[in-house]
Amino acid sequence: MKEIVCKLLVIGAGPGGYVCAIRAGQLGIDTVIVEAGKPGGTCLTVGCIPSKALIHAAEEFDATQKMLAGKNPMGVRVEGASIDLAKTIAWKDGIVGRLTAGVSGLLQKARVKIVHGRAHFRDGKTVEVETETGQQIIRAETVVIATGSDPVELANLPFGGRVISSTEALSLTELPKKLVVVGGGYIGLELGIAFSKMGSEVSVVEATPQVLPLYDAELVRPVMRKLSESGIRLLAGAKAMALADNGEALIVETSDGRRETLPADRVLVTVGRRPRTAGSGLEELDLDRAGPYLRIDDQCRTSMRGIYAIGDVTGEPMLAHRAMAQGEMVAEIVAGRKRGWDKRCIPAICFTDPEIVTVGLSPVEARAQGYEIRTAQFPFSANGRAMTMLSEEGFVRVVARADTNLVLGLQAVGVGVSELSAAFALAIEMGARLEDIAGTIHAHPTRSEAVMEAALKALGNALHI
Repeated sequence: MKEIVCKLLVIGAGPGGYVCAIRAGQLGIDTVIVEAGKPGGTCLTVGCIPSKALIHAAEEFDATQKMLAGKNPMGVRVEGASIDLAKTIAWKDGIVGRLTAGVSGLLQKARVKIVHGRAHFRDGKTVEVETETGQQIIRAETVVIATGSDPVELANLPFGGRVISSTEALSLTELPKKLVVVGGGYIGLELGIAFSKMGSEVSVVEATPQVLPLYDAELVRPVMRKLSESGIRLLAGAKAMALADNGEALIVETSDGRRETLPADRVLVTVGRRPRTAGSGLEELDLDRAGPYLRIDDQCRTSMRGIYAIGDVTGEPMLAHRAMAQGEMVAEIVAGRKRGWDKRCIPAICFTDPEIVTVGLSPVEARAQGYEIRTAQFPFSANGRAMTMLSEEGFVRVVARADTNLVLGLQAVGVGVSELSAAFALAIEMGARLEDIAGTIHAHPTRSEAVMEAALKALGNALHI
C-alpha cells in the first residue's frame, strides 16, 4: 500500500482530535486523522451525548409518572404510562448517528483525509494503521495524540456479565430491576438517577464519605435531598468487595465494617477513567509522563519535538470542551500562529437532579489561595421563573475578591443550571467585577436573574431576598 505523507497527523477523532483536524484543514494544512471507531469519540458515541439523551428520556418518564400518581399541582393528569427502553436506546442511537455523520461531513468539508483503523507508532514521525484493507503507513511532520480514555476496571469486579461500564449501561435494552452503582462521582450519579427515574431500584456505593467528592458539600446537599426523595439508597464510605458466589448480588463492606449483600441484576462500575495509550506504541517514544498521563506544556507540546497531546490522555479535567479548546489551539500553532493556554477557567457540569455547574474558584479554594473574599448566594425559591416551573431547589453563588470585587468563581445547583455555564465562564474570562454583573440587565422572568441577584447580595444591595 502506498505511504501517506502529510504535514499534520491527528490520532483519534474524539472532540479534541476532530476539532484540531477541522481547524487545521480550514487553515490550509495538509491533515490526516486516524480513528478506529466512529468520529466523535467517547463523548459523542458512548458518553456525553447518549447519556444526556437517556437522562432526558428518564426525566420525561418521571414527570409522566408523577402526573399519573396525581402529584402534579398544575392539574395535569394522564391515564397510564410505560417506557420501552429498547425504543429509547434506538432514539438515542439516532441522535448519535446524526452527529457522527455531521462530524464526518465537517472533516470532509475541511479537506481532512480520514483513515479508519488503529494507529501504532513506529517512531515520532511515522505510524502504521491496521485498516480493513491492510496496513497503511503514514508519515507526518507533526503529530497530535488525541487517543482519549477508557473506563477504569476494578480488579475484584472485572467488566463482563452483570458487571458493566457506562458504555454498556447506555446500550441496555432491558431495564434492570435492581441496579448497583459502584462509584458516586458524576458519571455514576447521572446514570443512577436516570435509571431510578425509569423504574430501577438503585443503590450507590461510594468509597468516600460524600458522593460527588469533587464538589463542595453546599452544592451537593440539594442533590442528596433528591436522592433520598427518589428512593435511591446511598452507602457512603463503603467498599465494593466482589460479586456473591451466585453472581446475583454485590458484597459490600460498609463504613462500620459490616458486610452487606446487595441484590443486583446489573453492577455499574464508574470509578474513573484512564488514558488510552496501550497498544499504540507510545511506550516506544519515551514521552514524559505526569502519572499515567502524557505531560504537556501550555501549548500542549509533549517532551518530544513535533508531537502534541490533547484531551483525556493529558489528564484532568477530562472534559470534552477542554479537549476541543486544546485542539483548536494546537491547529493554529501548527499553522504558525502565536497561541498559548491562558484559560482562566473551564466550566464543569454535573447533570444530576438537580444539575450542578461550577466555574472558577469555590469559597474554600479561593481562601486556600490566600484571597480575602466576599461570597453570596441567591436561592431559586425566590426566583419567579423557578416557581412557575415547579423547580425551586438550589441557588446561584458568587465568589469575589473582597478588595476589588473581581469575580473569582460562580457556582449553581438547580434545574437547568447547566445553561448558565457560558455566562459564568464569560464573566470570569472577561475579568468581570460584582458591579458588572449587578449592573447588567437580566431578562425577567428567567433563572439567570439569580446571577444578578447573587452579585447584588454580595454588594449588600439584595433586592428580592
